[in-house]
Amino acid sequence: MPVNTPRRTPLSISTVALVLTLGTLTLGTPASATETPSNSGDTKTDQKGGGDGTGIYAAASVQYSGAVTKSGSAGNVASADVNWTPPPCWYAPYMGAKDFKKKMSGDIDKWQNDPAITGTAGSAIGEMQRHYEDDYGWTDTPGYKDYNVDKDGEGMFWAGVENPNEPDYLKRTSCSALPFWVDNGEAPPPQYEQAITPEMLAALAYQHMELPGTKVTLAPEAITKVNLPTWAWLDKATFDEVQATAAINVPGFNIQATTTAKPKSLTLSPGTADATTIPADGGCPIVDGKIGEPYAKGKAGETPPCGIIYRRSSGGAALPLKAALTWEISWTGTGQAGAIGMPDGTIEATQNITVEEIQSVNR
Repeated sequence: MPVNTPRRTPLSISTVALVLTLGTLTLGTPASATETPSNSGDTKTDQKGGGDGTGIYAAASVQYSGAVTKSGSAGNVASADVNWTPPPCWYAPYMGAKDFKKKMSGDIDKWQNDPAITGTAGSAIGEMQRHYEDDYGWTDTPGYKDYNVDKDGEGMFWAGVENPNEPDYLKRTSCSALPFWVDNGEAPPPQYEQAITPEMLAALAYQHMELPGTKVTLAPEAITKVNLPTWAWLDKATFDEVQATAAINVPGFNIQATTTAKPKSLTLSPGTADATTIPADGGCPIVDGKIGEPYAKGKAGETPPCGIIYRRSSGGAALPLKAALTWEISWTGTGQAGAIGMPDGTIEATQNITVEEIQSVNR
């Protein structure tokens, strides 16, 4: 089973801005790290801080397993709640003290010797150096003595991670606080509300979830007749429970969450107003582990439990019959006693169907 190798993204400061108000220092230092989605099944990758010729990469890549996309793109599940969104960014373990000192002190030295960095930006770099080297802090943000190297192995510096699937640049880069220290086994400081949690991992697993497609079996198939019931059903095998897991596992910090999807109902949209859905609201529930009932010879005069009756010919054109399968979503994770509900997810597919008049013969 192939496993994607973690990509390494340098921590860089593209814009350094200093806002000093009432003793509060804010430095814009966007950091990013890439996720590592897998294909399916159990996957494991080494998660450790370090560096190479391209720079330093984040320690805490998100590991995915189960029914998730192979490429790292968003999956095929749309949330039924238009207001629900996965986290656009988060804070996660980044590097140990010694590695962080090597990287950050080198960058600071480079910036201080760059003649293009002057004025406010130059002052900001000096303040950042004091922050990590000389114990300079501000409200709710303590400083560090020599990059906390005397605590190396007892915790990690955390940094912002962008969600590459978030289209809004401002949201994606909003986790822009300077890297901060967290002792092993301790929670991040409360001001970092976007620090990674099991619930956020569950949302990321949801975002990457890849569910089976929704192809409805029809009878008649592709071509039906006016006022003739078209039976619709889904194979029982479609309704297996599907799970996706997201986890972060580094020394001193290990959390995970598993998002579970269970089929709930099928909604049919006939593609024309000249049709009647069965049931009337178009929603076909799961009954005894199946949706609808397969058509069998001799049932032509019966009303199907799930289907459509077209009332007018499509005039030779194909109508887009849409079938949306709704999945009930829940999650469990580190520190949770039971499953917690999330917004339902939907998978939609379109099939073409042509409606013809019933031909009669006069004798």
